[in-house]
Formats: sequence, structure tokens, C-alpha cells
Amino acid sequence: MKRLFVLLAVLAVTSSWADIDRAVLIGLSASVLKIEALQEQGSLSLGSGVVIAPEKIITNCHVTRDALKVNVLRGGARWLAEVQRSDIDHDLCLLRVPGLQGRAVALGRSDKLKPGQTVTALGYTGGLGLQNSAGEVLALHRFHGSHVIRSSNWFSSGASGGGLFDEDLRLVGILTFRLRGGEAHYFAAPAEWLLPLLDTPGPVVPNGDMADRSQQLAYWQRPFAKQPRFLKAARLQRDDQWRELQSLALEWARDDASDPEPWVLMGMALSRMDRLPEAQRALSCSLAAGPASSVDGARLAMTRAVEGPPESALPLTPCEIGGVSSRTP
Repeated sequence: MKRLFVLLAVLAVTSSWADIDRAVLIGLSASVLKIEALQEQGSLSLGSGVVIAPEKIITNCHVTRDALKVNVLRGGARWLAEVQRSDIDHDLCLLRVPGLQGRAVALGRSDKLKPGQTVTALGYTGGLGLQNSAGEVLALHRFHGSHVIRSSNWFSSGASGGGLFDEDLRLVGILTFRLRGGEAHYFAAPAEWLLPLLDTPGPVVPNGDMADRSQQLAYWQRPFAKQPRFLKAARLQRDDQWRELQSLALEWARDDASDPEPWVLMGMALSRMDRLPEAQRALSCSLAAGPASSVDGARLAMTRAVEGPPESALPLTPCEIGGVSSRTP
């Protein structure tokens, strides 16, 4: 019997890596700026921001939320950001920058993306010059009415608040955080989360008052127990905690059997524990729930031909879209 996870390792999802025209990239880079946030103790927090409307820039709140003063830079030009509107839970802060010269980017939607699709990241990685990183969408995680994007676009400190763009150069995500110690665990907030900041009147918070909110944490900064399931799953995968991942995926599937992601995770965990027939059953449930939400799911779908279960194997409880039995596999 072939080991399912060996097959996963050797099967690749092909992508067409399209090079962005240099002139087009230069034009787009004028809409991605450097952020300097002066903190009370005198240190600087560096990040990136994207122009999404006249004189308005989106960035991450963890870059600016406790700043006394925020400057926006491009080349030798410098502008002072006077005020900001915040969505700390999603780690998104809107800066208003009077006099800013910069074209607003076109907004896309994360729900139009597909695993394996080419995307480009732009940000001030390392706080240095603007850098671009080509990559692909690895997973689309359902969360708060949209999809958090996990991609292979490498970025580090300084790129937070930068942009993730699709092939049509539409902004589909805001570079937000990476999972340390894990390969290809780079996460972007979906562009859909920006709309309430632009469209809904709300409290405008002066920069100096943001220190009062510095103890509030975004969803990804919270303790493990309070993080969303897709982040817990990523950490369990990173640490090879397959039994814990199986348990998490089963609980997740019980709550929302219409989401293919927990079934893919369950299949992965079971295959790592050499429970291949049950892993195959989980894959079937994933395919029944909907299109693959991750590259892992697409690879699993390519490995459906696994030998039948021996008589002694305990099969998964049959899945039912909209509900699942509570019996543990």
C-alpha cells in the first residue's frame, strides 16, 4: 500500500509564473509607500502602506497603533498622517494623509482567488527599499465573512501593510503576518475587510490616542486557545502534532461540514498516522463539501486511487453536508 503522504510530496500543482512588465510594476510601486511610526520611547516602527483612495492609505494596526506620529514616505518625499480609523481585530488601520500624491489601486476580492493562482507581493521588506515577491495562493481560509489568504510570497518585518496583487494588478490582500518556523506560511488580510473602513462612518482616532488601544490584539496575535481554527491547524502542522490536528479538524467539521478545509486537514493528519482508508474517506468528504480550498486539498484530490481498507480498518463515520456524526474515527 502506498503511503498517501509520500504521494503528496511528489505531486506538484503547476502554476504559470507570469512576469509583471517592469513599467507596470514601477507604476504600481508608486501606490505602495513606506510607513514610519514614531513611538513614545523614541523608537521607530517600520511598515508599508497601500493607497486605496485619494489621500488614504491602508496599513496594519500593529505598525501604527501605539504611535505618537506617523510619517508616509516615498523616495525623498515625506507626508504626515494626521488621523486614522482602525479595525484592530483584523489588524487594519486607515491613514488619512493630506497632500499625498499617489494613485489609488484597484480593489479585488479574495473570494475570486483559487489555490495555485499567481500573486505578487509588494512591500518594504526589512524596512529597506520596495521589494516584490512572486508566489502563489496556497490556501483560502474562511474567516469573518471572507477568506484570509495564505501564499508563498516571502516577506518579513517592514512589509507589514504592503499589498498582495492578482494577475490583473488588483489589490486582493494586505500583507499582515507570517508563522515563524513554518515554510510558506505567509498570511494576508482579504481586501473585502477594507470596505467598512472606507464606507462606514466611524470614530476617527488621532495618532496620539492610539496608545490607549495598544493592549488590544488582532486575531492572529492572541494566545493559541483564542486563535481561529485555521491558525491553530497551521501551528499543529508545523509542529507535527497529527493527533491534535485530527481532533481539531473533527470538531471543526462538526460545526461546519460545508467547509472543505477541515476534511482536508483530517485527511492529512490521518495519512500521517498511517490510517490511509480513513484519510481517503476524509478526502471524499472534502470533495463533497466543495472545491479545494488549498493547494494541499488539490494535491489530495489527485491521490484518490488508494487501496481499499483492510477488514480490520475502522472507517470514518459517513459525512453529511450540513452536519456530521459525533463518533470519533
